[in-house]
Amino acid sequence: MGSLRAVLAPARGWFWLALAILVVALDQATKLLATGMLEYASPVRVMPFLNWTLLHNTGAAFSFLSDAGGWQRWFFTLLAAVVSGVLVVWIFRLRGPLHLQKFSLALILGGALGNLWDRVVLGYVVDFIQLHYQQTYFFPAFNIADSAITLGAVFLVADSLFNSAEQMPKEEK
Repeated sequence: MGSLRAVLAPARGWFWLALAILVVALDQATKLLATGMLEYASPVRVMPFLNWTLLHNTGAAFSFLSDAGGWQRWFFTLLAAVVSGVLVVWIFRLRGPLHLQKFSLALILGGALGNLWDRVVLGYVVDFIQLHYQQTYFFPAFNIADSAITLGAVFLVADSLFNSAEQMPKEEK
């Protein structure tokens, strides 16, 4: 039974990679819809706290370095590619019932790849979800990829805080 698990363990990594690809597909589909249906920088009210607003982000989170002159596109592209490679290796090397950790990494990977695709193909990241408070205080626009990265990071931190004792080797407990 132990040797069967060793053979099947890498196959389980493909499940999490498939989840990451599903996140990329959902992200790209929603960005395509937003681009086709929204007018650039023209908010469409959905709820009292939510607008659909098509924006292009040439920087990183919260438009960090968006006006840096163009070099940031390649810097963030390279960074996302390296991080994505590390995440793939990490997912495939994890053994045991670390499902929340694997799920978290798959979300982060899918989000990173979704935004990486935008940077390579378009030169910017398509954002379209805009949260606000009373049409006065606006959170920076984001997308499904950003949401997946954020949720993955939150789940990863929660997993490390609440499941760390379960993951320790028996002799360290």
